Amino acid sequence: MELQTDDVTLHYEDDGDAGAPPVLMLHGITQSTATWGWLVPHLAGSHRVVRLDFRGHGRSGRMPGGYGHDGFLADAVAVCERVLETPAVVVGHSLGGGAAAALAQTRPELVRGVVLEDPAIMARSSGEGQNLEGNSLLDGFRLMRESIPRLQESGISVGDLTNVLRGAPSPSGPTFGELLHDDAIEAMAIGMLELDVTVLDLVFDPTSAPVFDPHRELPVPGIVLAADPSKPDGLVKPADVERLAEQSPKIECRTVTGAGHLIHDSKDHRAAVLDAVNDLLARI
Repeated sequence: MELQTDDVTLHYEDDGDAGAPPVLMLHGITQSTATWGWLVPHLAGSHRVVRLDFRGHGRSGRMPGGYGHDGFLADAVAVCERVLETPAVVVGHSLGGGAAAALAQTRPELVRGVVLEDPAIMARSSGEGQNLEGNSLLDGFRLMRESIPRLQESGISVGDLTNVLRGAPSPSGPTFGELLHDDAIEAMAIGMLELDVTVLDLVFDPTSAPVFDPHRELPVPGIVLAADPSKPDGLVKPADVERLAEQSPKIECRTVTGAGHLIHDSKDHRAAVLDAVNDLLARI
């Protein structure tokens, strides 16, 4: 389905009863609605499940002038206001987790609660953006920035790219095939082939302004899932967990032992995300 906003056409998937309580799913950078396909059958019997392609991702429109965090937040606001029309539980991973957190801070009347999976909510020095120096994700993003245009130009199929990715090393060490569910690897391939690769330029700009303020309270109930701090690709660090515990009493922080950044994709740790979503839905 499509939603036309003032500056971009947004694609979204809508499952379940339109009159049921809504759950909005927000993906990470380079991904798409496909990354949340596994979760739909768990929720659609009792909830309306809407999965959004952010601008520049999936089947949503492109922005020739570039991308900023404020644009991704605007996409989430537009879907909440014009599609859902009632407060939603928002589930977000990585970039989508940062957008969900910012949505809860800036428009709390639209949000019943949040589940944030290793979200981009890291605090940085004054005047700096959320840079990834020292995080193994950065090398992966550099490789993707270079290789994705060639892959798209080659006409490679989703199936063939999925097979290539199975043997590729993940940011946390093992190959994707060892670490991730098959559906997650296929979703990764879909996301790469549908991506406007210039969205990754945002990652390499340490001055890009985030829309989540890590020094303000998250005012809605929620669960934050942090990667294991020993993993080289985790975004949420112990200091972030400590700050959330101090500033946001409605937020429960859970560290997923052994998990890297791709928690919901992981064969060993997907259940932690499902448990968090079910726990929050039962609580609010």
